[in-house]
Amino acid sequence: MTIAYWCVLAVILMPYIWTITAKASAPKFDNNQPREWLAKLQGKGARAHAAQLNSFEAMPGFIAAVIIAHLANAPQHQVDLLAMNFVVLRLIFGYLYIADQATLRSVIWALALACVVALFVISI
Repeated sequence: MTIAYWCVLAVILMPYIWTITAKASAPKFDNNQPREWLAKLQGKGARAHAAQLNSFEAMPGFIAAVIIAHLANAPQHQVDLLAMNFVVLRLIFGYLYIADQATLRSVIWALALACVVALFVISI
């Protein structure tokens, strides 16, 4: 299994870092109605929940890009490097989201998206 495929697993698990952070941010998590409880969060908890949702949104494009790069026989070292960069950038993104650093968070988001685009480009 390649490093890039391990990165796919990391990206699949990453949203749960942010959801655990969101659920731990306020007392009395209601597991009977978790979506309603999460919708009422404010501050860091709300931002952690938003980071979770954004992580789920970013996931399909990254997974597709890694698979397509492998199927296209793109240079493996480049695929691995871009995948690792994506994972690191998305971790930084989540941290910045929770820390309420909107401008820097947006820059990191764009860099992570650039990794996905680059995976497609090297597949040509």
